[in-house]
This record gives sequence, C-alpha cells and structure tokens, in this order.
Amino acid sequence: MMEDNQTLDQQNAAGIEMTKLQFPISFQFRIKTLANDFIAKDASGRTIAYVRQKMFKLKEAIMIYSDESKTELLYQINADRWIDFNANYAFSDAKGVRIGSVGRKGMKSFWKASYQIFDQGKNLDFNIREENPWAKVFDSLLSEIPIMGLFTGYMFHPRYAVTDASGAVVARLSKESSFFGRQFRVDKLGNIDPRDGERILLGLMMMILLERQRG
Repeated sequence: MMEDNQTLDQQNAAGIEMTKLQFPISFQFRIKTLANDFIAKDASGRTIAYVRQKMFKLKEAIMIYSDESKTELLYQINADRWIDFNANYAFSDAKGVRIGSVGRKGMKSFWKASYQIFDQGKNLDFNIREENPWAKVFDSLLSEIPIMGLFTGYMFHPRYAVTDASGAVVARLSKESSFFGRQFRVDKLGNIDPRDGERILLGLMMMILLERQRG
C-alpha cells in the first residue's frame, strides 16, 4: 500500500496539482521575447507553469514547464496535422502518455470562438465558448491603430466560458485590463474533478495561444 501511495504521489508531482491550486489562475504573456509564451500563476502568486510555443513549426508544438528555468517538463501539446484551422491538439504528460485533447468546433469558431475538450479516450468532456465576440472584434480593430493599439488592453475584455455535459459553466477565462492586453484570468465556478481540471487548464492554455494568433 505504501508503494502504491508513493507511485500516486510521483504521478501527481509530475503535473499541475489541481487540488493545491488557489484560484483565480493568471496567464501573463511576456512581451520582451520573440516566442509566444506566458507564465501561469495561482492566486498566491506561485508559478504553476511556463507555457512556450515552439517557433517555426509547421505543426503546433507547445511545451509546458514547471517554471521559466525549463528544467522540468510537465506536459506537451501537439497538433495532429500541419497548419490547419480544424486541427486537434493532443495533451500528453512528461512521459508522453496522452491525457486528452482540444480542438475548434468546426465553422462556429470563425465568428465566435468555440472549442471542445476531450478526455484520453476521445470522449467529449467540456465545451469552451466565447461569450462576447464583439469585444474581440473591436479589440482587434483598435489594436491596428497607432498609439491607440497600445491601450486596447484596457478597453475590451473577451470572455470564454467552460461548460460541462449539462451546460453548466464550471470555469471562465477572461482578458484583464493590462498594457498590450497581455493578462488573462481563469476563475473556477463549479466543482471540478482534479483530472478534469488538468484538461481544462491545458485546453484554455492552447485556446488562448490560438486566439491571440487570430487577433
């Protein structure tokens, strides 16, 4: 029994320990690097992940480390095909074991961002839907205006709701007021199983990288 507990502890230590997180979680993009990367911290200010998108890859490849030192790999997210709007993105742990995936929900995402999160068996787990698409439209338009674009992060705040099979909202990702619009926040709004919470966070991490690419 002791060996079983030790094995479980080792497995939990290899990823984000959902039961120890203090919500809300913040995603803060870095603006001084060429890479598309951000730091995730919980409400206590503790860094829980450093998310880095590999550059110049025909297939999206995301590495998620425990912190900016990049000494401990927690997860990888990899696209199932070359650059494609309908690609799916598989989550795997540090050992390469698949734990779920996320993908856009077809044509619906052209206007209003809509994603689906699947478990390791490819069963639909959660939906992510954009709540106020006009906020993103105005945010994108104003960002192209000289000088004004520097301050759009204080004007428009897109929000994305995560819903379970019953349609209940269990989490929400919101853009926060920040210079260059580089700060996002994840609020927990319902009871979430730790393993489900892990997939939700990974899904939101991948989604926000994709949505920022779209503008």
